[in-house]
Amino acid sequence: MRTATVVGAGIVGLSTAWHLQERGYEVTVVDREGVAAGSSWGNAGWLAPGKTIPLAHPSLWLSGPQGLLDPNGAMHMPIRLDFNLWAFIARFMANANSRTWDKTMARLTPIDKLALEHFDEMIDGGVASWTREGPFVIGFAEENQAKGFKDEVAGVVRHGQAVEFEPLENPQELVPILSDNVRSAYRLEGQRFLEPGPYTEALGEAVEQRGGTILTGKKVLSVLRGTQPGVLLENGEQLRADKLVLATGAWLPQLARKLGVRVRVQAGRGYSFTVETPEPVKYPVYLPHARLACTPYQGRFRIAGTMEFRRPDEPLQPQRIQAIVNQAKHLMTGIDFEQRQDEWVGSRPVTPDGLPLVGETKMKDVYVAGGHGMWGFVLGPATGKLLAEQIDTGRTHPAIAPFNPLR
Repeated sequence: MRTATVVGAGIVGLSTAWHLQERGYEVTVVDREGVAAGSSWGNAGWLAPGKTIPLAHPSLWLSGPQGLLDPNGAMHMPIRLDFNLWAFIARFMANANSRTWDKTMARLTPIDKLALEHFDEMIDGGVASWTREGPFVIGFAEENQAKGFKDEVAGVVRHGQAVEFEPLENPQELVPILSDNVRSAYRLEGQRFLEPGPYTEALGEAVEQRGGTILTGKKVLSVLRGTQPGVLLENGEQLRADKLVLATGAWLPQLARKLGVRVRVQAGRGYSFTVETPEPVKYPVYLPHARLACTPYQGRFRIAGTMEFRRPDEPLQPQRIQAIVNQAKHLMTGIDFEQRQDEWVGSRPVTPDGLPLVGETKMKDVYVAGGHGMWGFVLGPATGKLLAEQIDTGRTHPAIAPFNPLR
């Protein structure tokens, strides 16, 4: 039997492992912590291809550098001497123009269109979890705040996606916790949501039930050359297989840079917490002006937000949680934010050009899958499916061709 090792037990790594099993591979997954230990746990759980768009948008220039350095801003970086961070920011902001946004959106659209069907495929194939339809409620304090969001939707439609989007007269009927300060709202259809941590855990269980092995608490130090590629673990153990996949999220450069993957990957850290609501909220909520993405989660309500450019292993910054609370208090009612739970920070792998890194490296039979930014969850199963096809057949599906990691 052909063998494969996958480094990384998040949604992208486990999806790749599952699809390699579909093609007859005996799979071992290794992770330095555990299943869903990174950004696959505390994110908003949105499966929203209609919002899977380039992060570097021309509107970023409206707030200027001072907005990026504002510790309470939705997008933030610390003031420090860090050449790699500043080099990433320079390249990221260079892509924040209309021409590049359209070019990147055109390259994301093919995989966006495939995203949802591959969740169905895995659930039908034995992953014991679920996805649910919206609608998503999009809210603004004032109608003039909606222009940027409507422009983004128009851009997605222009590149070939069908997005059902219409005004919503009374958003409080669908989401009673929205305060009267939400005076303009829209209803976004055709998108789904899930509970990301439990879904990823169910996927890991499915991989094991099919005979796969998941090794947790095992840090990979380096990639090994040889007749078969392999990895060296911190305890000195070596794992070798016919194929090797690196899906380590924001930590990808530590292993992949020496393999010819030169595109910078910066941790774009997202924060979240959960709150109790007077009655269960049924639908996801997006508050674009405040950059808050909210989702029903195990009987509570998860509120997620911010994009913080720091090193991936830095501790949670309480000020970032408080910044989310400050925004949410103005737009929600009936919630005691002092009783929040499940405070979390996760490092999402962001590339300067907004495109993932999916494909073979300069080392034969060694592949990478990462760099999805905020869209790792929604694109994870499709990425795993198409990368497994490339690994098994040598053919590159057109939907991942723009994501060549050696670009």
